[in-house]
Parts: sequence; C-alpha cells; structure tokens
Amino acid sequence: MSAYDLIVIGAGPGGYVAAIRAAQLGLNVACVEGRGSLGGTCLNVGCIPSKALLTSSGKYAELSHLAAHGIAVEGATLDLGALMARKDKIVGDLTKGIAFLFKKNGVDHIEGWASIPAPGQVQVGEDIHTAKSILIATGSEPAALPGVEIDEVDVLSSTGALALDAAPEHLVVIGAGVIGLELGQVWSRLGSKVTVVEYLDRILPGIDGEIAKLSQRALSKRGLKFQLGRALKTIEKRGNTLSLTLDRVGKDKEEQIEADKVLVAIGRRPVTRGLGLEKLGVSISARGFIEVDERFSTSVPGIFAIGDCVPGPMLAHKAEEDGVACVEMLAGELGHVDYNTVPGVVYTDPEVASVGQTEEALKEAGTDYITGKFAFMANSRARSTGETDGAVKVLASPEGKILGAHICGAHGGDLIAELVLAMTKGATVEDVARTCHAHPALGEAIKEACLDALSRAIHA
Repeated sequence: MSAYDLIVIGAGPGGYVAAIRAAQLGLNVACVEGRGSLGGTCLNVGCIPSKALLTSSGKYAELSHLAAHGIAVEGATLDLGALMARKDKIVGDLTKGIAFLFKKNGVDHIEGWASIPAPGQVQVGEDIHTAKSILIATGSEPAALPGVEIDEVDVLSSTGALALDAAPEHLVVIGAGVIGLELGQVWSRLGSKVTVVEYLDRILPGIDGEIAKLSQRALSKRGLKFQLGRALKTIEKRGNTLSLTLDRVGKDKEEQIEADKVLVAIGRRPVTRGLGLEKLGVSISARGFIEVDERFSTSVPGIFAIGDCVPGPMLAHKAEEDGVACVEMLAGELGHVDYNTVPGVVYTDPEVASVGQTEEALKEAGTDYITGKFAFMANSRARSTGETDGAVKVLASPEGKILGAHICGAHGGDLIAELVLAMTKGATVEDVARTCHAHPALGEAIKEACLDALSRAIHA
C-alpha cells in the first residue's frame, strides 16, 4: 500500500496537468491511468490526431489551388498509410513527453483502471493506495444514439474515423458540431463525398449564429453538403451499403440516404463508470456529470472532480485550468477559472473561434450591446494569402466592455487569444482599437472590428 497526498484518476489534459502542478506545489502525487498511453482522449483519439489529419489533408487540398499562384503541380499522389503514420508518430511522441514530465516532476504513474472503494482509497488491480485527496479526471467519450450500434467498421465514432484505411466513397456525418465538421472536412479533402446531417436548422450549436452561417457558407464552397433539420431514425446495412432513414424535423416526412460509412458525432458524455461513485454517495446529475462546488469538491469530502466529467465546456484547455485551480486550492493557494473567458475553436478551414457571449445570448438576456465587424476580404494580409473567407465580430457593452468575440477565418484559433486576454484584463474595445498591430497581418481585422464597434472603422 502506497500513501499519497493526492491521487489523480485519469491522465488526460486535466489529470496530468493537475498532477504536475500539484507536484510543483510540494504534494506527493500519483496519477492512475488504465489506457495504454498517457494523454487521455485528447492526445490519443481526439484533439491531437484530428489536428494532424486536418493539417496533412489541408496540404493535399491546397495543391488544387496553387495554379492561382502560378504554380503547376502534376502527378501528386496521396499515400494514406504515410499520412496516418505521421499522425501516429505525433501522438506517440507527445505521450512519451508526458511520461518524461511525470518523471521530471516526481509524479508516480500507476498503470491500470482505478476504483474508489472508500474515501481516501484508490484501488488499482489488487493494490489499494491511500490519499488525503482524490481527484477524478476521467474525461468523456463519444455519445451514442439510441438504437444505433457503433461498430467502428461501418458506423464510426470519432475514434474509428481517425483510423480509416481508405477514404469512403460517401461518408455521412451525423452531427454538425466541432467533431463532425472537422473529421468531415478531413475525409472530404482526401476524396470522400461528405454529407453532414444535423437535427437543428443550423450548424455549430452554441456558436454565434452569424459566424456559424459564414462557416457553413465557406465549408459548402469547399465541398461539404449539409442536410439540416433532419433526425436520424435508423441505419440498415444492405450489402456493402448503409441505408439511413431521416426524419424531416417538424414536417412529418421521411427521407432515405445511402452511405459507405457513417460517423456519429452528436457530442460526448462523461466517463464515470467503474469508479464506484454511486456506492460512495457521490452526487451525479441526470446527464451523468459529477456535481461539484466552486472548489471542485464532490458531495463526499476528500473527493474532487474536474474536466469533462463535471458540468461546463468539454474542452481540454478548460480541463487543464480546472486541474490547476483545484490543486492550487488544495495546497492552500488561490485558484480560479473564469469560464466566460474560456475560448473554443473549430479547426476547420476556415477556423471558427469564440469567447464570451454570443449575440443570441445577449438578446435573450435583454443586455444592451454594440457590435463591431470586419470581413477578412478587406484585410490586406488575407488578400495576399488568398484566405479571405469569414470575419471578426466583437460584442461589447455601450461603455466598451468586451462581452464576446467571434471569428470565422484563417488562423482564428490564434487570433482569438488577443481578445481573450483583453477580456481577462478588462481592456475595452477602445483599448484594442488603439493598440498598434503589425501590417500587413490578419490581426489588423481585430483592431478594425473594435474600431467598427466605435463607428470609427477605417477600412470597412
């Protein structure tokens, strides 16, 4: 039996970051992980491999557009095996990097699946380890549709869609959220016909509606087909073909669509099974999330939870912030996460990035606001690179406090950082508008959007 100050269950982004930060603060820490490699869903079958495939497929797709630059490319071929091998190497290198960080910071890595037989105890296999505090960071997994079996052969989750050995002739994606659009674009670039089916009448639920429309327009130009306002009823296998029955939402009408593969990407659900939480009396919501207070404490003293298995955005960087704040408070320091300034990014082409309130949310709350917009079509750097789709949109109070910011455009995930920092530090649209930006640069669009909110746009 080993005794620790803290045992972290789960080595995803929230878990491993929490473990390392706790060790830096002087705690004796162990991290338990049953997956064969560290890094959780994000690193193994989520954020990292999907971005590797988006990058590789993007380079392949770019070949067809180089003629406009006066560059002729002939005889280009796609080696899907090499593309996948590159993705796997990136994942492998990064998981080894976490193991190195554990060793560097003195975090014990306990391999195996954990359960909590009693407060202060973590069981892994036949071994029981004790801890003053236990932190659950078990993450999430793909959500399933009732009556639809995901076999990772014909009907795929995001995990299966990251490991196909050939591009399907027709891939149908169920769900027009982040995962569906990113993986849909990967396979569209690699030669598949891709149809995205969404229950709602729009893509990217939760994203500012105007920005989501810009994204849909751009993705349609790049080959994705959308079937909105449709609910999947059944999937039947007929020979080598999958037959999907769709309901037209609110119209009492059925449609049929055929596919070679189906990707179910309707969201994610927390992973808490096998921990023994019900027996311990840990409160869990009707949606399966562990309920915690502002210090990440569960209803059982000494047991804490963070990341995807607690309410809030299911984002790796949010889980990391949760983990740091939680262990800092455990060590007697101040810890805090401002969830209003946690950005979200969709790494399609063009990217979609968002922070703070959407315009729809402000309207629903009856909040007075001003709006500033600037299209990348009017940005000189975007013109020179040919990446002119999309715009920057800033929402602020009449006094200039930034309430939300939304970007559809190239490198939006990087550009949003300026507006996140502005919101975090209380900078106003006037402050950002008076910040000197390099020229020519995409970041000038942020300055112009803030100027537009003040009715002083120069280039709009």
